[in-house]
Amino acid sequence: MKSKKAPYQLRWTVAGKVKTASFTTVALAESRRSELWQAMRRGEAFDVDTGLPESEFRAAAAKENTKPDPSWWDFCREYMAARWRTAAAKTREGIADSLATVALAMMGDGAKAPTPEEVRLAVRWAVVPAHKGEEPPPDLVAACTWLSNRSLPLSSLTDPRILRDVQYRLSFKLDGTPAAGETYKRRRRGFNTAMEYAIEAGYLDENPLANVKRTGPTGGDLVDPRVLVNAAQGTSLLMAVSYVGSVHRNRGRRLVAFFGCQLYAALRPAEAVGLREKDCYLPETGWGTLTLRETRPVSGKKWTDSGQRHDKRGLKSREVKADRPVPIPPLLVAMLREHITEFSPAKDGRLFANERGGVLGASSYWRVWKEARPFALPPDKTNSPLAHRPYDLRHTCITNWLNAGVPVAEVARRAGNSPEVIHRRYEGCIDGHEELNNRKIEAAMGWEETER
Repeated sequence: MKSKKAPYQLRWTVAGKVKTASFTTVALAESRRSELWQAMRRGEAFDVDTGLPESEFRAAAAKENTKPDPSWWDFCREYMAARWRTAAAKTREGIADSLATVALAMMGDGAKAPTPEEVRLAVRWAVVPAHKGEEPPPDLVAACTWLSNRSLPLSSLTDPRILRDVQYRLSFKLDGTPAAGETYKRRRRGFNTAMEYAIEAGYLDENPLANVKRTGPTGGDLVDPRVLVNAAQGTSLLMAVSYVGSVHRNRGRRLVAFFGCQLYAALRPAEAVGLREKDCYLPETGWGTLTLRETRPVSGKKWTDSGQRHDKRGLKSREVKADRPVPIPPLLVAMLREHITEFSPAKDGRLFANERGGVLGASSYWRVWKEARPFALPPDKTNSPLAHRPYDLRHTCITNWLNAGVPVAEVARRAGNSPEVIHRRYEGCIDGHEELNNRKIEAAMGWEETER
């Protein structure tokens, strides 16, 4: 519609208020009308005062403000791209999980919002740098489009209401049950490093997590004594492993020494997967030594540089070329010698491979373990936490070392942990020293002679 004074005028209504804009040509007016119509079709909210779609209002506000304020969606992609080159595959995956978890609190409001599971999948896909410029998978198109248009700006983290929701998302699973202590710590750690980056980039003045503490019980990373096996149970479990798949490529027999490395040397599964023949000193008699130099942690293919599920990494929390010698008892020496005799090492020297000679996957040894437990344990123990995971064998070994009186510092060195972690995680598993300690107290107090 052309006014008498020449410009073409466009009118639209927001919350009952009429908004107008003037243009010199009908083509410009029609173009602007099309932009507003498309924003409405996308489900964008419109600012009541200016009449602008939310995306345009946010961009205009950013121009007026000297401090950039990216949306959470854009920030996640930027931050992951900055961390990708120097982070291990498992670290990348952990960061993505933290960012996707916080995205649930930063997704904004609107009709046809994606489900929490769709939000998590969309963010985890979008933050992979290799996906930049690609179209999302068909099942994630709607969620990615919605989040790219509706995610709240980073500055929203200064809102106490939003920050409380972030804290809730970090602490709880999608079904509303509390997350495990280690899960919460990993998520919060990932979110915290992201906030440090936001400060460095000039997006935030301070870390919003600085004054936020987790509510509810803590200490979720303590080892549960119920998972520990005694000597007879450990022997029975390893024997049961040897029975699994006996008529199908020796699935279980080739993993007996693998689980033995966890039960008698406290190796992490990823360390045992990376163990090579040249790393082993296996004398005919006496104690031997395993010199650990690399691990083969499992991650999704999209998180690794090689595009394979198993990354080749150095030892956990160590310098890239650092090693860790671990003395092993004669029992494990004999098991490893028998394994090498019966199953030749893989082409690259790894002791433990799958049936095809490839890298031993977590799903492979987990299946064997799940099949072995019912063979080795009575029904009431099969349905208990006892040795529920292969990793519980490592917990058993560390606990045995502590109960044998091995100094905590030496246990920590052999296990590849810090003394602080050993103290914290295994404090509820150490037993058998109470009577000895009571005698020491009696002697110190001068009660020993009186009692006698």
